Amino acid sequence: MIKATVLIDNLAWKKKIKNPQRFINTEIKKMQKIPFCRNKKQEFTILLTRKNKIKKLNKDFRNKNRITDVLSFPIKGHIGNKNYIGDIAICYEVINTRSLLTNFKKELNKMWVHGYLHLIGYDHIKNKDYNKMINKENLILRHLNKKIESKI
Repeated sequence: MIKATVLIDNLAWKKKIKNPQRFINTEIKKMQKIPFCRNKKQEFTILLTRKNKIKKLNKDFRNKNRITDVLSFPIKGHIGNKNYIGDIAICYEVINTRSLLTNFKKELNKMWVHGYLHLIGYDHIKNKDYNKMINKENLILRHLNKKIESKI
């Protein structure tokens, strides 16, 4: 079973999604119906944060002094929890701006799925790796966004 713990360090998120934990749990249930995601035992944390926090994390961990949309911090196991795969941080302002052209929940899905794929070893440094990652991302997002698109 894939499990995410959602941490919120700014209430702006709750203006867009009343209960982010419940939203992510629902999306993960949909994701686990995909054969690629079935029967996985993984846990991770999603931090829903603001631009000043994500900029600091980006500077501290990647030495890039700028705001970004999503950061992933993969780890192999955790003391007391061998299924823990890492942490994801997502920036509210970036998602909110992008959602003006699409939908906030779709943009959030895109970011946490992208972060999740980084946690399990995908990257996009080389073109062939980018193509593999984007194909997995699109596969997952098609499953997640079916219901969201019907509400738009």
